[in-house]
Amino acid sequence: MLEILKSDAKKIYEYAIENSLPDAAVEKALSGLPKIKGRIFVVSIGKAAWQMAAKASELIGDRIEHAIVITKYEHSKGALPKFEIFEAAHPVPDENGIKATRRALTLTENLTPDDAVVFLVSGGGSALFEDVDCSLDELRDVTSQLLASGASIGEINTIRKHLSNVKGGRFASHVYPAQIYGIVLSDVLGNSLDMIASGPAAPDSTTVNDVETIVEKYSLHFSEKVMALLHRETPKNAPNAHHVISGSVSELCACAADMAEQLGYKTVVLTDELTCEASAAGSLLGSVAKYHSESPESLAFIAGGETVVHIKGSGLGGRNQEIALAAADVISDVSNVCVFSVGSDGTDGPTDAAGGYADARTKARIEASGQSLSSYLLNNDSYHALTLSDGLIFTGATGTNVNDVSVVLIKKS
Repeated sequence: MLEILKSDAKKIYEYAIENSLPDAAVEKALSGLPKIKGRIFVVSIGKAAWQMAAKASELIGDRIEHAIVITKYEHSKGALPKFEIFEAAHPVPDENGIKATRRALTLTENLTPDDAVVFLVSGGGSALFEDVDCSLDELRDVTSQLLASGASIGEINTIRKHLSNVKGGRFASHVYPAQIYGIVLSDVLGNSLDMIASGPAAPDSTTVNDVETIVEKYSLHFSEKVMALLHRETPKNAPNAHHVISGSVSELCACAADMAEQLGYKTVVLTDELTCEASAAGSLLGSVAKYHSESPESLAFIAGGETVVHIKGSGLGGRNQEIALAAADVISDVSNVCVFSVGSDGTDGPTDAAGGYADARTKARIEASGQSLSSYLLNNDSYHALTLSDGLIFTGATGTNVNDVSVVLIKKS
């Protein structure tokens, strides 16, 4: 029974990710572009940047004047005609990201009203596409404090936008009077354009007052230089910007549901806006699994979104692994259920795993090492705990990034 569940889990997350790849969506969006009289520039940013750029290169080809890809380390899959390809750090920016962004700014200087920038955006763009007037050490400190604070992605991006020279609509201002056409793979719940990759080409709805509230709420301590930069207001309009959302977490959930139904599970999508603490989400999903474990039919419950982890320990892991580990504690005495959670981009936090899997065997395998499951949770060490239980999920870089999907499977006993 448990091996069947694990096999079904793999089929579901592989199918969901495969059918959330951006190729078809990019092709459709590009076919809808108006006729462009002047030069075409392509800037592709984020974890799915190479995949999106490859399709754009195939379709636009010789019309491209200059083009650039800025993606995460090990996410590029080779050279593309007319594209300069840069890899940089995520989630904390590094020198390569700054260098790549400044190159993109140089390539898109002094454009005319007849020119156009095709702007391909995917999750991870906030860290990868960055130019700031503070030092790199100050930028890293800001990012590290935000990631450790438990702030929501919206709050994190509010700070990023006000600090940056390219976020919060500033890139659209930079390329003006050229038109900028954004094709966006959304990793933000609700698909708010000013939050996806911190909205480089979108009018910004956040204000300096929002920044001050966030700094106070999380007791953040930034340098005087950073605080001065944060008090610059962002653009509130972008008349030259046009966007198409080409993929989202709701589609990821729908794809997971489709495969679950093909495998014989009666399926319910619980939400595509799961935003709570990761361990709380895992405990809840484990409870759902346990409550329905005696169902007369096989069931699947699906939740998409992006949970958060308040880092309290010194361990290694990510939010999806923490969901699985927390669920494992609840379902340890139920032999016909599993819970798994996967990041669609193939990386979960600072690890090489995409997520985690738990069933009735997980807790016992972990505690056979002599350390309790709860101690691993308290130390935010889900990676090493799930290594002991053969519960890590590996997909490699997927070429897409539309948030996370968490699934409860209940097999009719």
